[in-house]
Amino acid sequence: MGVDRSQLFLIHQKEGFKPTFGHLVSMMNYVRSTTLEAVEGLTVEELDFLIHDEANSVGMLLAHMAAVERIYQIVTFERRNPTAEEEEALSAGLELGEKGKAAFKGFPLEHYLADLEAAREDTYNKFRTLSDEWLFEQTNWWWNEQGNNYFKWFHVFEDEINHRGQIRMIKKIYSIEKNHVVK
Repeated sequence: MGVDRSQLFLIHQKEGFKPTFGHLVSMMNYVRSTTLEAVEGLTVEELDFLIHDEANSVGMLLAHMAAVERIYQIVTFERRNPTAEEEEALSAGLELGEKGKAAFKGFPLEHYLADLEAAREDTYNKFRTLSDEWLFEQTNWWWNEQGNNYFKWFHVFEDEINHRGQIRMIKKIYSIEKNHVVK
């Protein structure tokens, strides 16, 4: 899942992708790189840590990122809503809450990274087959407004950015709680 750091800060054409897809992939690569940096070396205890009973853990947020990408693959690539079986398979990662707490506990970082990498590999494999025009195809989207595929995939990594911020906050709180000395 390594990203060529020499190209990380350039939004430009990417080999194997149409020009506009190259721009999208450039942004997605940067976001994923910073997410990976944020979780590098985390232990199972750190991945499972909950700030409070209603909180999400870092592991839950990583699973959520992969589930969001999977659901957007269905909605955009296959141009359909997910089946009941697909929704059920992804529900713990999409909904989080109690279902997510039960499903995403006790796993090492490699588990979550493999899921993220597999989802992204599937996304990029499909991106390579699509025309730039596909990005601008419109459908009814949120609030019955028009949305295009470019926006939908922007939202996938925008969601990751938001959760990466939560991950950074969870790590800081974990560090404070674990290093707090009671006198």
